[in-house]
Amino acid sequence: VNMESHETRLIQRAQKGDAAAFRELVENCQESVFQMALELTRDWDDADELSQQVFIKAYYALPRFRGDAKLMSWLYRILMNTYIDHTRKSRVAKWSSASNDVESVTQPEMVAANEAAGNPEAQAAAHQIQEHIDRALQALAPQQRSVFIMRHYHDLPLKEIAAIMGISLGTVKSQLFRAVQRMQKELSFYRAELGLEDPS
Repeated sequence: VNMESHETRLIQRAQKGDAAAFRELVENCQESVFQMALELTRDWDDADELSQQVFIKAYYALPRFRGDAKLMSWLYRILMNTYIDHTRKSRVAKWSSASNDVESVTQPEMVAANEAAGNPEAQAAAHQIQEHIDRALQALAPQQRSVFIMRHYHDLPLKEIAAIMGISLGTVKSQLFRAVQRMQKELSFYRAELGLEDPS
């Protein structure tokens, strides 16, 4: 509760133009925003640029923030809108899937890579699977990808995702269903390619 009241006071001060308060809010939230941006873009520079845009927009929009949602949810909403907007504008999505050098990407597929440590063949397979998961994510429509990442990578409740995205709960469910179907379709092909077919 103390943390929440401290955040509320910071927001109130920032809304009155207190630069130090806004800077503290950014410092508290920037890692989470950057991590989500990195999962969406799969590129360090793009994630950095996207995060900066989020906080610039947040700075100008803060006076209108009424505290109906959590600050983090509000920032995620700005992030998702900015990301979807950007990908719509550049149909040739420049978000690259060449992010294997980014060590801090914490995602489900990394578990397989960790478990394979010390076994070169297993490491190679895990690396290949990770690339395929990246590619499958790339194939999703921006909104589907956003919903999928928030649900499966961040375990956010469907209602919160609906609030962040500004869409209905039904739309979240249908977008998630389509995303999961598409991922399964893409990855079942890759599983066969890797000789990982279901033995049945």
